[in-house]
This record gives sequence, structure tokens and C-alpha cells, in this order.
Amino acid sequence: MDLPILYEDSDIVAINKPAGLITHKDGRTEEKSAEDWFTERRKVQGISLSDKSGYVHRLDRDTSGVLLFAKNEKAYEFMRKAFHDREVKKTYLAIVFGVLKEKKGTIDFDIGRSRKDFRMRSAQPKAKGKLREALTRYEVVGEYENYALLKVNPETGRTHQIRVHLKAIHHPIVGDTLYAAGHKNTLPISRLCLHAGEIDVPLLSGERVTITAPIPEELERTVALFQNAC
Repeated sequence: MDLPILYEDSDIVAINKPAGLITHKDGRTEEKSAEDWFTERRKVQGISLSDKSGYVHRLDRDTSGVLLFAKNEKAYEFMRKAFHDREVKKTYLAIVFGVLKEKKGTIDFDIGRSRKDFRMRSAQPKAKGKLREALTRYEVVGEYENYALLKVNPETGRTHQIRVHLKAIHHPIVGDTLYAAGHKNTLPISRLCLHAGEIDVPLLSGERVTITAPIPEELERTVALFQNAC
């Protein structure tokens, strides 16, 4: 498996994960994961796998973009803490159904598990299990017919957070088979229109680095519709 490396130093490596690739094994299938790529690369380089290392955040299977791995235990603990303490700034690109009245806003609904489908999360007050704080900021950067192109900054990192929050404000993501069921897509794309385009992270050196993932070709063609409509 040959995955594009976006950034690498002695502590971390960032790849551009394609849509369709899982971050790590879920125990239900034998398919290859991004974590497998990282492990195999370490073996080829002759690096011990005994130290704690690996992915420090996750992307959903059908989300493309920047995925970060820590290469040693010190970096792993440092990066996990940075994500937990919200010292990492993540920027996503999303295409949603409908034109938003508020062109910039914050979604701060707590998230729990769906009572209808075990695969889903929910931002409803009666969601199942413990409700966890979740905060997502968005800005409309383009409109085309009855769709909107958004820049999205999740402040927290809950499972399916962006997808759940955009559904909660009645603008689910185009191509989302879980959260946009029943929405007719007339755009020339069938994949989930969510891309982790940029991540700004602190480094152990005390500096920061911004890592950018190019938009995949199949998504870029659709994004161009919004840019041409401006």
C-alpha cells in the first residue's frame, strides 16, 4: 500500500488518506488499514514496534485527508495530549444539502449514541448513553444550486462529529449514506463530500506546523462548480 506522505520528521508522519480506507482495523473485517501501512513501514525501516506509537486521531472510512501518526512513545503521548487539550486546529471541507441562512456559525450540541441505529451517533437530547460535549464551527465559502460548500473547524473530536452536527442543523453532508438517507443528490459525485484539508499541530520542539492535504480529483471537480458559481 503506497500512501502519499504530506509531512514527516523524527516524531510524526502525516499521510493523505484516501476515501474508502479505514484508519485502523475494527475486528470485523480483514481489509487493510492506514494503521497497517504505518506498521509495515516501521518494519521495513527496521524500527522496533514495542514502543507505543501509531495514529493519534481518526478519520472515518469515507473521509479523505490529513491523518497523523506518532513514530515514538514520547511523540504519541505528546500528540494525544495536544488533541485532548484542543491545541490542534483542524480544517475540513464539506459539501452539504441546502443553502444555509447563517453564513457563519457554531454548533454546540452534545453527542451520544443513536437509539435507532448502532452505527450512528446523535445530537438529540434523548440520545443513548453518556452525552459528550461537542463543538463545531463552520463558514459558508460557496453556494451552487441547492448546495453549500463549507469550511468546518471541529473544536472537539467526537465520533462522526461533523456529520452529526450538520445533520442536526438540517444540512447533512452530500454522499453520507448514514446521515443523509433520503436526500437526493444531483451533484456529479457519489462519495462522502468531506475532506480533512488542513491540520495545524504543535511539535515537541515547541514550534507548530500546518499540514495540508490536496483535494482528491473526484471531489475537486465538484468543488469547482461552487467556485465557478461565485
